[in-house]
Amino acid sequence: MTTTSETPAGFEPLLRVSGLRTWYAIRQGLLRKTVGHVQAATDVGFEIAPGETLALVGESGCGKSTVGRSILRLESPQEGEVVFEGKDLLSLDEAALRLARQRVQIVFQDPMASLDPRMRIRDQIAEGMQSFGIGADEKERTERVASLLARVQLDPAAMDRYPHEFSGGQRQRICIARALAVEPRLIVCDESVSALDVSIQAQILNLLRELQDELGLSYLFITHDLSVVKYLAHQVAVMYLGEIVEQGPTDRIFEAPAHPYTQGLLAAIPSIDPDRRGGSPPVLGDVPSPSDPPAGCHFHTRCNRVMDRCRAEAPPLVPLEGGASRCFLSSGEG
Repeated sequence: MTTTSETPAGFEPLLRVSGLRTWYAIRQGLLRKTVGHVQAATDVGFEIAPGETLALVGESGCGKSTVGRSILRLESPQEGEVVFEGKDLLSLDEAALRLARQRVQIVFQDPMASLDPRMRIRDQIAEGMQSFGIGADEKERTERVASLLARVQLDPAAMDRYPHEFSGGQRQRICIARALAVEPRLIVCDESVSALDVSIQAQILNLLRELQDELGLSYLFITHDLSVVKYLAHQVAVMYLGEIVEQGPTDRIFEAPAHPYTQGLLAAIPSIDPDRRGGSPPVLGDVPSPSDPPAGCHFHTRCNRVMDRCRAEAPPLVPLEGGASRCFLSSGEG
């Protein structure tokens, strides 16, 4: 991906993912013989600049969460590079990976499942600090827990409560505070607002943006909801069946989407603006199985502009302004 208009040419990305491939074996029978593979991520690549947000978007099952988990090696990719602060995370041994994870944190979709119901909030936020030697003693760590809770707009006096005593939005704030506790540079937000009410989503998005401005954080923001992307993201990468089919600056993606899939996703966003109505129809039909993706262009079974070539050949990524599109139409065909 090329640099954004806000990023100086020749910048060193904080994170560079290239050629990432994560497949899952399908096993059957008594001997658990491999009979196929789920192609969760295939040749995925993108860059995230310091202090910027890349939104990775697509329908459920497209492989975007697998990409996020593969970056932290919560999944085991078969191929690729994940270079963070100049180091390939996929080649690190366990000791080095543990140190790198201090700088790369993740906030999951379900905060209740992410928190230990038997531990007080104080202990869960301080756990990472103790593990990485942040804070001289328990008193200093407790003071930092209080400061972090205040920073995510929770009452520090609640630190001795348990997860079930908080609402869903409050629990997600706690998870953000826990991620911040170890002083990361990059946070992977994996559908971290999708389970929340719209009003609470807006509050969490505001908080994430404030923290980015204040701390210079970078985010990989994984979501199926394009309506929340424009406010937070500098760059967008659109995934379909394990592949990135379009990427580029957020303004360009929203104003002039090049790939029919991106156009369909944007058309599905409700709008009262008459200028936004019409145009491309929303994406119809069901997503094919990732264990048996269509030949040629994976999207051709749902595309309203499909050509004979699309059924037989896989289109390359065609360079566009600030990014690329995986479509023959982007190269002027059709």
